[in-house]
Amino acid sequence: MTVAQRHGRRIMMTPEELDSFLAEQRTCRVATVSADGRPHLSALWYAWDGTSLWLYSLTRSRRWAELRADPRVSVLVDDGEDYGELRGAELSGTAVFVGEAPRTGEPCPELDAVERLFAAKNFGLDLMPHDGRHAWLRLTPDAIASWDFRKLASL
Repeated sequence: MTVAQRHGRRIMMTPEELDSFLAEQRTCRVATVSADGRPHLSALWYAWDGTSLWLYSLTRSRRWAELRADPRVSVLVDDGEDYGELRGAELSGTAVFVGEAPRTGEPCPELDAVERLFAAKNFGLDLMPHDGRHAWLRLTPDAIASWDFRKLASL
């Protein structure tokens, strides 16, 4: 067990690697807790601002309803095809609802930067398109676990 922990630390991403990885990826998997205690997993686009993961979720989704009832969340961002290319991060904590729900574009200074970031990253636009069906969740993680199997070659 000690050996696995040592390797775990060695393949962990540095803060700079983690920040770059989260900024470049587009899709994450969001795990929520159902009313009966079962996990529910769904894919979602996100934006990373260097501190928090911002999720743009349908307000009529099962994910949204579950987070309203229990805001505990775990999010996985991963990449790679071959074993030696695998890398990823799990971020967990409490989801916070930010802005109006659903989002129609009412002024919300807290969302200005993240909406510009999300629109550019996912739509190639300068301004965020609002469809009146989505709203924002912010996850400022309590815990982050990361790995980069590309580092195994140097161990």
